[in-house]
Amino acid sequence: MSTFIERMIRAARLDARLYEEVEADQTALGQAMGVVVLSSLAGGIANLGVLGVGGLIVGAIGGLIGWFIWALLTYLIGTKLLPEPSTEADVGQMLRTIGFSASPGLIQVIGIVPFLSGIVQLVAAIWMLVSFIIAVRQALDYSSTLRAAAVCVIGWIIQVAVLVILLRAAGYGPHGPAF
Repeated sequence: MSTFIERMIRAARLDARLYEEVEADQTALGQAMGVVVLSSLAGGIANLGVLGVGGLIVGAIGGLIGWFIWALLTYLIGTKLLPEPSTEADVGQMLRTIGFSASPGLIQVIGIVPFLSGIVQLVAAIWMLVSFIIAVRQALDYSSTLRAAAVCVIGWIIQVAVLVILLRAAGYGPHGPAF
């Protein structure tokens, strides 16, 4: 069995076998959660000047909540809306694979260097998206990467719509808070 760091490196290398490994390893949930927290902290460190230390804590908690919501959405969309005949998954498998797909997010820490911040954030976002698609393909036992990408896009649209509704309900509109 791979160590935690080896697994993170393999996930960042987009190793499809790693995603199969953590999908099957029911003891890997804590490791997956660790990856999400570390990736969130790396993003928070990159934005310390803007968010402050409180941003690290909020970012880590938000990362964990977002991870759970993404896994649940991906599970529902992938198994109920767009399944393939071979699709077989549960929420735990989604949590483990999607958690490890956050591994490339650790490079965000380099964004603490002001002139590198924008490019590092862009590279991290694209790399994590590709990793996420591979994780979804493997967890849902898809033969089609395009179907996995569709699941990710549909989930992202739903998540953004819910976020906009919640922000508007809280009084945030296109022009900021309503107070």
